[in-house]
Amino acid sequence: MGMQVYNMEDKEVWDKVVKGFVNHDVYYLSEYSKAFQIHGDGDPHLFFYEDDQMKAMNVVMKRDIANDRRFAGKVPPNAVFDAVTPYGYGGFLIEGDTNQNSLNKLKDEYERLCMKEGIVCEFVRFHPVLKNADMQSSLYHVFPMGKTVTMVLDSKEDIWNTLTSKNRNMIRKAEKSGVEIFWGRNPSLFEAFIPLYNQTMAKDEATDYYYFQKNFYESVHVDLKYHSLIFYAMYEGRIIAMAIIMFAGKQMHYHLSTTDVNYQHLAPGNLLLFEAACWGSENGFETFHLGGGYGCQEDSLYKFKSAFNKKSNTNYAIGKKIFNQAKYDELVKIRNQEAKSAVNTSFFPAYRQ
Repeated sequence: MGMQVYNMEDKEVWDKVVKGFVNHDVYYLSEYSKAFQIHGDGDPHLFFYEDDQMKAMNVVMKRDIANDRRFAGKVPPNAVFDAVTPYGYGGFLIEGDTNQNSLNKLKDEYERLCMKEGIVCEFVRFHPVLKNADMQSSLYHVFPMGKTVTMVLDSKEDIWNTLTSKNRNMIRKAEKSGVEIFWGRNPSLFEAFIPLYNQTMAKDEATDYYYFQKNFYESVHVDLKYHSLIFYAMYEGRIIAMAIIMFAGKQMHYHLSTTDVNYQHLAPGNLLLFEAACWGSENGFETFHLGGGYGCQEDSLYKFKSAFNKKSNTNYAIGKKIFNQAKYDELVKIRNQEAKSAVNTSFFPAYRQ
């Protein structure tokens, strides 16, 4: 009873807790966080709360602020931390009788433990499909951000009918051109994915964060062997598009993807996502979340995704929470001195701007 905290040394207990939730998802599994720990995002922790009426869990990457170059020598190592949802989506999942009394107990226990862990603040990316932002206004300051796209995987026929007519034409074009879709987990697929994905990131002028190292992909391949597949498009014996698809429980997710710019005119990505959705329906998954646009904008990326479900109604929200206001203000003050100008306080946490 009460709140427990688990780290990667407790991964068997961690994953047993996660799979005990009816609506659990891949983002909550220890194996998912491990890859991003390797990427340098922090140390994964699972917070698990249980009382007589409900249970709740939240996964965070706990980040040592002393490891930020802007605070090197200004704060002691292993003393001051902040927390963020692992890459993707998360936030508390809560099941049971979610009355206000239990929610208040959860809030008090969580705040107490975060203070004990030295966590100054937390930034949350709530789960659009599970809609877990709806009941967490007592835990966080919740901010709606924009739309995302979710495909409902009732049947292949229903999937086809929710595509826009233009998208159906693009899929037919890819098929008539001879594009074929396959999927698998052979290490050679990851070897092929890395340079093609890096080319896409270079074209999109992505920041260094989005260039994942080989050991990151090795973790996805080995640690998530039951929860990931690479779908890929073949044309004239050549791989021209690829996507890493994640899944657990009842949900699939469009994780990382890339298309050879020389073959975009064949619309391999359109056919790939359609075939991935059909695979999901055949294998008992209920939803396939494609995400939204860059920075939550309804841009060209969002429009591409929205063509896969003209009825999609999922929305993305974030949460912000300061546990130690005095320490937070102190960090902002240090950052202002280092930057020689006031940081943008709308960025959260402001000291990491």
